Amino acid sequence: MIPAIEKASVEEIKQFQEEKLRETLAYLSEYSPYYKALFVKEKIDINTIRTLEDLVQIPVTTKTNLQLNNDDFFCVPMHKIIDYATTSGTLGSPVTFGLTDKDLDRLAYNEAISFACSGVKEGDVVQLMTTMDRRFMAGLAYFLGLRKLGVGVIRVGAGIPELQWDSILKYKPKYLIGVPSFLLKMIEYAENNKIDFNASSVKSIICIGETLRNQDFSPSILAKRITNKWNVQLFSTYASTEMSTAFNECEHFKGGHQHPELIITEVLDNENQPVKDGESGELTITTLGVEALPLLRFKTGDIVQLHAESCLCGRNTSRLGPVVGRKQHMIKYKGTTLYPPAMHDLLRFFEDVQSHLIEVSTNDLGTDEILIKIASDNASEELMKDIKNHFRAKLRVTPKVEFISQELLNKIAFPAMSRKPITFIDNRDLSI
Repeated sequence: MIPAIEKASVEEIKQFQEEKLRETLAYLSEYSPYYKALFVKEKIDINTIRTLEDLVQIPVTTKTNLQLNNDDFFCVPMHKIIDYATTSGTLGSPVTFGLTDKDLDRLAYNEAISFACSGVKEGDVVQLMTTMDRRFMAGLAYFLGLRKLGVGVIRVGAGIPELQWDSILKYKPKYLIGVPSFLLKMIEYAENNKIDFNASSVKSIICIGETLRNQDFSPSILAKRITNKWNVQLFSTYASTEMSTAFNECEHFKGGHQHPELIITEVLDNENQPVKDGESGELTITTLGVEALPLLRFKTGDIVQLHAESCLCGRNTSRLGPVVGRKQHMIKYKGTTLYPPAMHDLLRFFEDVQSHLIEVSTNDLGTDEILIKIASDNASEELMKDIKNHFRAKLRVTPKVEFISQELLNKIAFPAMSRKPITFIDNRDLSI
């Protein structure tokens, strides 16, 4: 199930996207109060925007723009909204996204071709280990896509290793969809309860929310810890509510494939200009075919690298490399630039680290300070020394480390009504 446009030539893909871009600009100019006002304010004649290169003439859209003007981004009357979803905003309160019937069909198509990219086929059974409630778009998107693909879905939801294994042993899914760090808890439960997980029906797992690869596409420490024990294939998928589009790995594990019929991607530097080939920058997207709340040059906040060479799977679409980190989470520590994902992966190297939390603050000198809180049944000076030495060897810096109880860490990491565990807290004084 590879759409023809994904196997077209690079030039054909570009021409196709430019035609879709012109359609999107015309739609925004007619129906979007926000973009209509932007075009007038910036004196932008959309008829002069003909190519992907012309996009730089249009100002970017930020999460703050979206939060401050949420209602003005809607292009349809509210009675046409069928589903409501929310995503976190930069100013505290969530941003509302609405989807029409057409948008839900587009979402289902996106996930169907994305899962097919990772090998899911009609007749397979997939266990969904993520929530569909709390206005969370991802779980609904996965269900709609799997349904469109003709796949059986076991909606178990997040957490509870015992329930996950009960469903696996009863319904025999071939695929799981879940957060990779939770897989370590499933392995631990299986080992403690004499479940032969390598003899189970599970052959592949589509992983969300955490990176599985290093920048050269080699397996991360987290991925190695899983596959060293569990003989499964791990596929990465990357998406966001704002994009309503996913980037899934194929069987060659060289980045998430772009769907050119659904999204235009740019990677921009700090001046909002395209980076040079091979450089990392902030992923900036323009949605195609979205009816309710389309976005033009929206800055996602994720630092990535695009890979343009053709893939062995036959697709000629660009591929998204592993997320380096969130732009606002960049840390300058003792002259070294760090992002939380690299630190998370290092901590997963230690099996004695049951869970952890990274806190960043501003010290008396006005520079970044890192404190890592760790819960471990085997807390010791030796473990702390090993962790610090590992950081020094891999990241060239040594943060502060302290051990706390699992109970206390859980109170911080799992606040009421949170859809995801908190593993990074930024307490920096950004006014300095």
